[in-house]
Amino acid sequence: MSITTLPYYPKELSWLAFNQRVLQEAADKRNPIVERIRFLGIYSNNMDEFYRVRVADVKRQIYIHLNDKNLDAAEQTKALMDKIQERVLVMTDEFERIHAEVVDRLAKYHIYLITQKQLDSYQIDWLKSYFQNKILRYIAPVLINNRVKLVERLNDAATYLFVAIKKAEQKTQYALLEVPTDYTSRFVQIPPQKSRKKKYIILLDDIINLCLEQIFAGFLEFDHLEAYSFKMTRDAEYSINDEIDESYVEKMSESMKQRMIAEPVRFIYDGDMPDDMLTFLRKQLNISSYDSLIASGPYRNFKDFIGFPNIGREYLENTRLPAINTRRFADYNTVFDAISQGDILLYYPYHRFLHLTEFVRQAAFDPNVKHIRLNIYRVAHKSRIINSLIDAVNNGKQVTVVVELRARFDEQANIEWSKMMTDAGVKVLLGVPTLKVHSKLCVISREEHGELIHYAHFGTGNFNEKTAKIYTDFSLFTRDQELAREAIEVFDFIQYPYRRFKFQHLQVSPINARTRLQMHIRQETQNAKEGIKAQILLKINNLVDIALIDDLYRASQAGVKVKAIIRGMCSLVPGVKGLSDNIQIISIVDRFLEHPRVLVFENAGDPKVFISSADWMTRNMDNRIEVGCPINDPVLKQRILDILNIQFQDTIKARIIDAEQTNKYVRRGNRKKLRSQVEIYHYLNALEHKSPSS
Repeated sequence: MSITTLPYYPKELSWLAFNQRVLQEAADKRNPIVERIRFLGIYSNNMDEFYRVRVADVKRQIYIHLNDKNLDAAEQTKALMDKIQERVLVMTDEFERIHAEVVDRLAKYHIYLITQKQLDSYQIDWLKSYFQNKILRYIAPVLINNRVKLVERLNDAATYLFVAIKKAEQKTQYALLEVPTDYTSRFVQIPPQKSRKKKYIILLDDIINLCLEQIFAGFLEFDHLEAYSFKMTRDAEYSINDEIDESYVEKMSESMKQRMIAEPVRFIYDGDMPDDMLTFLRKQLNISSYDSLIASGPYRNFKDFIGFPNIGREYLENTRLPAINTRRFADYNTVFDAISQGDILLYYPYHRFLHLTEFVRQAAFDPNVKHIRLNIYRVAHKSRIINSLIDAVNNGKQVTVVVELRARFDEQANIEWSKMMTDAGVKVLLGVPTLKVHSKLCVISREEHGELIHYAHFGTGNFNEKTAKIYTDFSLFTRDQELAREAIEVFDFIQYPYRRFKFQHLQVSPINARTRLQMHIRQETQNAKEGIKAQILLKINNLVDIALIDDLYRASQAGVKVKAIIRGMCSLVPGVKGLSDNIQIISIVDRFLEHPRVLVFENAGDPKVFISSADWMTRNMDNRIEVGCPINDPVLKQRILDILNIQFQDTIKARIIDAEQTNKYVRRGNRKKLRSQVEIYHYLNALEHKSPSS
């Protein structure tokens, strides 16, 4: 039996299928050319994380099974690793083909992404001067010798040039150069000499390669210099020691150092690199047989292409969709007056994230606000929300903030935020050591007519002004006291996890989320058996939890219609006769990253609708603090159903998740062309301009 005919599709291969959909967007000629280039950057950034997390985990499993003498499990895991590497090599070839295509296409718009070999004498002179005045100050070569442990010096977020310093009758010496993208742009536009119609961009890598002699002249003797790019990706896992005399922040800081010297899991290099240089690097970096060794084009770290500049016409990138100003907030003096009139549901980035930052900003100086509670997973580099929390403390309010120090790749930033807020007088809770806090909660307690009234925010995304512009996410603002009090109990649970808590309305991991979800699925299953219409609609990022998948299989066998939108990993195999033939799954990849978690259960004609911070992964059900919230307002409930329906009708950006995860586009047939993200924008915009009486 092949790996894809099992009832569970391997999550690692499913993740690669997701990134293949991103690559499809780079290949899609319907997308503006600059957006296609940026999708190459997104693909590359995704692949970095895939190796740091997914592949590193598979590699660890191989070693664990070998150490435990579990040879069958080790062989199965090795087979999975082989399949991953085989799939990645195919995708790498496809990436290179698309990259060459979009570079050629750019030239049609008189934008030329040129290489060192294509420079004329004027451009060479200009670039050498630019290098001397703007770049050289950031270059610090590392000369390789017996005292240098190369594997410990590499930052897996960086691109490197490995330089061979050659002189006749002497042994070749090597040096390491980091491409300094932290200090200067990766993309340099060369000013025109004559025609202003043609615009030229060159990568920083090529400028450094052009100017190698300026770096080493006067310090080393050489006849010839040559440089080739490479990049190493490390295992992103880390351990936290249990010494009780260390603070949690100190433990996290130490674990970050562990990541910096963690095992390599991928080595990707310029395919033109000479064999002797490649052999030297492999030995220096301890590349094992289980690590991915990938020869590619001359450039590394395509993630920088996410920020590729549009130096041409506006139509070379997506037409801007101005964020919608929500009338429910605009019609009232304060956010609290607005929420008091009824629940408000926002959908970013279609709606303005400013409404959320205003929720916290106004609370910071409102004389009636007594307490602000908020939890942080990821925030923007310059966070207005954190500034408002500090303002609240300065105004004499009680502020409690839960900071998750283990938000992957944001650990260091969150350590710094926690220190800053603690110094400012914020009560900072560092979560539960055994559970990541991934919920998206904010509760503001306000004195009104001698009574303490709570205003709550439940979200599917982070309190992050930057990502809110490109991630789709729901935010619910409510004055429902039962929901708000349970939200406060979640903060109490984080502070006192040894106490017993019961939640009547919220789905809270790891307390009741799994059992509540299974209860709803099983009720739909029972309804189907009794001949009652039964349906489940899901919109989540990842579906890999085996127990929940089994419940969906059983529901399908009973006749429950299951329709799902899964952005990323999906281990459920749909369309298998007698097992999952009532399950249909699509995935949508477009200009915005689909991020919400939405659950709808038919409930015999009275649908139950929830938004949640949790994906259907074991970690989200059992090893994280997550919160799902019911949508009780009938109008807002219908709004979510309408949005889901629009997405299920997508005929442009929707792909079918089938048994082999081949990413075929949904067939349009006789239906009209419908791009759901654009259609949703028009739908929400029309609601805001609709007459209140209509």
